[in-house]
Amino acid sequence: MKRGKPNGGIVMKRVILSVVAVVALAGATVILRAQDAAKVDAKHYTVAFENDQVRVLKAHYGPGEKSTMHSHPNTVAVFLTDAKGRFTFPDGKSEDFNAKAGDVISNDAKVHLPENTGDKAFDVVVVELKGKPSAK
Repeated sequence: MKRGKPNGGIVMKRVILSVVAVVALAGATVILRAQDAAKVDAKHYTVAFENDQVRVLKAHYGPGEKSTMHSHPNTVAVFLTDAKGRFTFPDGKSEDFNAKAGDVISNDAKVHLPENTGDKAFDVVVVELKGKPSAK
C-alpha cells in the first residue's frame, strides 16, 4: 500500500520546475545586463547622457579595432565620420557596413560584436531608446 497523496510526485516536480525557471530567468537577466556596451567595452563606449527615455553613447573605434559581444535596445545611430566595419552576431553570421559622416540609421534591439575593418578611426553617437514615451 502506497502512502502519501496521489500525484504528490507530480506536484513536487512542478514546484521544482518553477524554481528552476525563475532561477534561469534571473540568470538570463544578469547575462543581458553584463552585455551592456558601456560596461563590457568601456574602451570604445562612453555614456554621454541618460534619462528615463534615452541613453546616449559616444563610440570611437580606431583602425582595425574590435569590440566584445554586447547588446543594445532599439537604437538610432548618427555617424560623425565615415565608417567601414562589420557586425558579427552570436550565431556566427556577420554583416559588413559602410557609412558616411552624417548618416543616421535605426536598429531594433540586438546583440553583436562590432569591428572597424577600415584603415581610419570612426566615431558614432548611439542613442538607446528606453520603453515608452512619458505622458505629457
